[in-house]
Amino acid sequence: AAEHGMKKVDVFVKGPGSGRETAIRSLQAAGLEVSAITDVTPTPHNGCRPPKRRRV
Repeated sequence: AAEHGMKKVDVFVKGPGSGRETAIRSLQAAGLEVSAITDVTPTPHNGCRPPKRRRV
């Protein structure tokens, strides 16, 4: 992206995990300025019923 002239980026992260911070750090290490970080993790508004709990 930097060789195409991009200097600032807005980052949209989705889902939990340890790779979120690593991805943002790698963008900064590549020379891009991260101007905004937005979490777009989908959260249900009490949509589908979850599967029944497993009993062992």
